[in-house]
Amino acid sequence: MAFSTACLKSAPDLLRRWLALLVLVPALVWAAEIDIANPQLSAGDDGYVLSADFKLELNPRLEEAVTKGLILHFVADFELSKARWYWLDEKLVSRSQTYRLSYHALTRQYRLSTGGLHQSFQTLSEATQVLSRLRNWTVIDKGEKSVRAGDPYQAALRMRLDVTQLPRPFQITALGNKDWSLGSDWKTWQATLPPFAAPAEAK
Repeated sequence: MAFSTACLKSAPDLLRRWLALLVLVPALVWAAEIDIANPQLSAGDDGYVLSADFKLELNPRLEEAVTKGLILHFVADFELSKARWYWLDEKLVSRSQTYRLSYHALTRQYRLSTGGLHQSFQTLSEATQVLSRLRNWTVIDKGEKSVRAGDPYQAALRMRLDVTQLPRPFQITALGNKDWSLGSDWKTWQATLPPFAAPAEAK
């Protein structure tokens, strides 16, 4: 009798958990709307640089939000890990870079900013096209002691719309809303870091 009573009491808890999963699963499915292609790590002047292409399109809701003055923040996340047979993989490098997409009504131009760099465009399509091409992002500093050229590593990259940087009313609207869920899954690949070119001898 006690056993059946306990089961009845736990039934609402189980129902609540299943309902929570039903809410979360669509959100996870919606998030994978950016595809990543051709990720590559190469040796640059200041370290190892990352290049990749994103298949990225804004839906009508996001296009309208930008045109009406809302700033959208896109974040590229990069991780480099080394496999360990006796434990979880060791995370060696973790980097993030934020892109701000906005519209200026006075100039009637769209602006894409990252750090202190700004680019202006006549159309939203031109701005998102540049956003979709990641080039020469320094993700591993030269002299980083945790990595070594020639060793195998697992690299991972993703791109996402960061709704936590929206104004608070929009954050509430974006919660669980498909129109505001834009991002990729983690794209992972095996990477072997190339050696840096030897400095040219002075004549």
